[in-house]
Amino acid sequence: MLPADLDATVARALSEDLGSGDLSAALIDPGRELQARIISRDNGILCGQPYAEAVFAQLCSGLQIHWRIGEGERISANQELCSLHGPAAALLSGERSALNFLQLLSATATQTQAFVEAMQGSTTRLLDTRKTLPGLRLAQKYAVRVGGGNNHRLGLFDGILIKENHIAAIGGIRAAITRARTLAPVLTRIEVEVETLEQLEEAVSAGADMVLLDNFSLATLREAVQWVAGRIPLEASGNISLATVASVAATGVDYLSVGSITRNVQSLDLSLRYL
Repeated sequence: MLPADLDATVARALSEDLGSGDLSAALIDPGRELQARIISRDNGILCGQPYAEAVFAQLCSGLQIHWRIGEGERISANQELCSLHGPAAALLSGERSALNFLQLLSATATQTQAFVEAMQGSTTRLLDTRKTLPGLRLAQKYAVRVGGGNNHRLGLFDGILIKENHIAAIGGIRAAITRARTLAPVLTRIEVEVETLEQLEEAVSAGADMVLLDNFSLATLREAVQWVAGRIPLEASGNISLATVASVAATGVDYLSVGSITRNVQSLDLSLRYL
């Protein structure tokens, strides 16, 4: 499913770039048309086609894009991703915004797939976090899905995660879960972040729907999985990298969440060339 805010996100990107109008594009004859192509300079996973299409659609209904590569497919350096044909002014005005979306979302999908591939052979599922670029959360979470990952809660409105500071402010894990059951809408998932096995036992006994094991060692993760024995889902989080993700998944946790797949991405190098 495409994000519900896709068109609005693209409109904001165009607004911040074009402002009251593209002064450079105004120099071009309105009847002039151009052909162009987008080329990859990096290896990775292509993501963001709907965003690039929306950029040009909002600028000009007659601009045509023909993709050579499908969304979510692997791309390699010096590969043509698509060809474009249409009014020169629209192509030039939308070039940067379209590339920004493609470069960022392709990087997010590429990073996600690298983690998913590193976890092959386990039953653990990769989750994203709320550590996304401001204003681009749904776009990046879409890219995570394209890369083979799964979405955690979208925001603070569609799930409860009781963290250390909530526990301290409320007065304990059991009190926090009890209050959440009283105040939260029916069917809202209540997850609790714990830092010790003792806190895990308290969260389970108090009726948590899911528990996040924060910065547990591999040995303690295995012990937690063995003790819970499938009664509720367990999520591991905290400083998980490509070098360690396979070891964390091998402990048997149901999920692991990684902020770096949306926070620490390096944009893929893509280029739009005019013919």
